[in-house]
Amino acid sequence: MRLLAGVFVGGAVLHAAAQVNWPQFRGDQSLGVATNQNLPTTWSPTQNIAWKTAVPGFGWSSPVVWGDQIFITSVVRDGDVEPPKKGLYFGGERRTPSTNTQHWMVFSFDWQTGKTNWAKEVHAAAPATSVHLKNTYASETPVTDGEHVYAYFGNLGLFCLDRDGKEVWSQKLGPFKTRAGWGTAASPVLHRDRIFIVNDNDEKSFLVAFNKKTGEQLWRVERDEKSNWATPFVWENGQRTELIVPGTKRVRSYDLDGKLLWEFGGMSSIVIPTPFAKFGLLYVCSGYVGDKTRPVFAIRPGATGDISLKDGEISNPFIAWYEKTAAPYNPSPLVYGDYFYVLFDFGFLSCRDARSGKEIYDKQRINLEGTSGFTASPWAYGDKIFCLSEEGDTFVFQAGSDYKLIGKNSLGEMCMATPAIARDSLLLRTAGNLYRIRNVATASP
Repeated sequence: MRLLAGVFVGGAVLHAAAQVNWPQFRGDQSLGVATNQNLPTTWSPTQNIAWKTAVPGFGWSSPVVWGDQIFITSVVRDGDVEPPKKGLYFGGERRTPSTNTQHWMVFSFDWQTGKTNWAKEVHAAAPATSVHLKNTYASETPVTDGEHVYAYFGNLGLFCLDRDGKEVWSQKLGPFKTRAGWGTAASPVLHRDRIFIVNDNDEKSFLVAFNKKTGEQLWRVERDEKSNWATPFVWENGQRTELIVPGTKRVRSYDLDGKLLWEFGGMSSIVIPTPFAKFGLLYVCSGYVGDKTRPVFAIRPGATGDISLKDGEISNPFIAWYEKTAAPYNPSPLVYGDYFYVLFDFGFLSCRDARSGKEIYDKQRINLEGTSGFTASPWAYGDKIFCLSEEGDTFVFQAGSDYKLIGKNSLGEMCMATPAIARDSLLLRTAGNLYRIRNVATASP
């Protein structure tokens, strides 16, 4: 029997306080926060593992959950495979794509057992473009509404499958050249009856909306941007609903019909973190490690036109606060309690007041013995902050105004995917496996 949680009202899903489902990257509202009871805080390869299952191929997309199904994407390569490497920021370009056939896959795993429900191949061919050695052809996280799962591969297209793995419709989008052949990563966003895709590339960038039931293209907006990797965010604030799309040149807000509402400049030269909102503020940032400007912006609703800060300004009527060098490169920040946490790729954690931007504690060095860096975004529950390294070590911190490392959980496998959280479990993807982690000793049937 399939478990379908949430009540549909006017096409929207009303969620309970606890996350029963985890339908998209970073979960409901892209916050990366769960309020569920009895979630695990300690684990190892032999402790608190409900099950572990192999995921064929390569992919850094996150798992998503609806009812008794866990969806994940991957690309299985024929022939010899060059495995990903930890801590590789330079020298990982592979500008010539492989000539071997590769298989773009969507998998459904059973929540209770971890067994494969189905495996759907949506495309098979030699890739038309290359990816960085730390990237994959399946780095975009799918999204689901409980009826369908929408899997997007940035240099291939968007595929709508039903819960049994049958293709309902598809839209080819690409291939496109990306900066230095690094590949793509921005995940799709679902809102009511529409699914939104942004593809910022080095040829012809665009934002597009499709009808989620039919696949019909509703509108398409060309974007004056080159390659970016940030997943958009649907901001439902007290005044209107907006689609927030970060970019190197401009952060832009669109209405749900693709009309530009407002914009501002001042980002770093590579944009990756996903925006999100809390306390009536929208948080947008970018922090390429090679730039002097690595900004965090907190935005108030209701803006129109160009709201860029002038030289020397740190706020204006619509930018509540701004910090020039406070943003991470890959991981998205986290608001938990009253605080805005930033996990930096090279192993530092910082904390600010989420409403004012006031520094609570500056960059604190995480114990990095044997750790090459952090790519996955942090998450939070149970008054704790969790930070997953590329080595598969999850560092656990006490949430609050003091920096306090209280634990370390190791799996011993390479990790770059941000986990999912549903019911009593943490779903963590490594380079080769998917783990369902829970408090086994206290778990109910």
